[in-house]
Amino acid sequence: MAIQTPDRVVPDTVAILADTNPPRRPRRRRSISWGAYLGLAPLAIMLGVFCYYPAASGIFHSFWNWNPGGESTFTGFDNYATMMSDQLWWESFKNLGIIFIFGVVSWVIPLAAAELLISLRSERAQFVYRTLLIVPMAFPGVVTALIWSFLYQPNDGVINTFLKSVGLDALAQNWLGDPHLALISLLFIGFPFIAGLPFLMFYSTLQNIPKEIFEACSLDGVNRIQRLFLIDLPLMGRQLQLLLVLVIIETLQYGFVAYILTSGGPDNATTVPVLHMLSEAFNGGNWGYAAALSTTLFVLTVVFSTIVAVAKRRDSTTNVKGM
Repeated sequence: MAIQTPDRVVPDTVAILADTNPPRRPRRRRSISWGAYLGLAPLAIMLGVFCYYPAASGIFHSFWNWNPGGESTFTGFDNYATMMSDQLWWESFKNLGIIFIFGVVSWVIPLAAAELLISLRSERAQFVYRTLLIVPMAFPGVVTALIWSFLYQPNDGVINTFLKSVGLDALAQNWLGDPHLALISLLFIGFPFIAGLPFLMFYSTLQNIPKEIFEACSLDGVNRIQRLFLIDLPLMGRQLQLLLVLVIIETLQYGFVAYILTSGGPDNATTVPVLHMLSEAFNGGNWGYAAALSTTLFVLTVVFSTIVAVAKRRDSTTNVKGM
């Protein structure tokens, strides 16, 4: 039986397939969802009025001898020149350095709590302990600060009363009145630092790690300390980067607790840039200089956050390329 060559079959088949292809429908233009824009308009207006306008106004008036209730005069960079020679302003950054280091070191406790919580086999026990650790986050920060102020009272405070009751009278101190202890006392407010964002991020990351990885580590004889440095922390790279950026922002904006408990004292031992800025504005009436200080804090926040983000991106690129 002879085999026919498909020389004439191929063009005919292509023609048939071409005829069977459905005609292309004309592209429809996407309709503009005006309703969504109208719904977002009030939010955008409020954001601009209450957030962006005050920030832009502060940057603008940092170049002026600003008198909100009277006439203002343009001074150029005089406010920034005054800032460069302000000794108290630069000394306040020493306290920020201590606050930043303490904030990063304090991650050890919530990380340990997350590791212990994820090791519980009972899901019900995890739920109970997780709830108990997270509930304190619902309390306002001012309530926490006031409670710790009662704990630190030098005469009848809880800490000194307990020390005296157990015969440790020598350890009773004026915790917020001693220049050598005031800053450390402020930093320990909120101890043991579990009810916070670091604990939630560590715990959620550990929850998303497949259980097969933990089982493989146990079969290979990897203990928990080795697993922490070889498995857990490398997988928390993005979370650690985000936490580092948040700690930088929180440190540069630190001042709420210090304002309530010490107002920067004693002897400027707890003064931070934010408190110095508020003092210049409300106590000294130097609104233009205070605007220059706030603008400097804004620039420092953006610069340090960008450095952390760029450094982490380069590290990730290097790891991917195997360099």
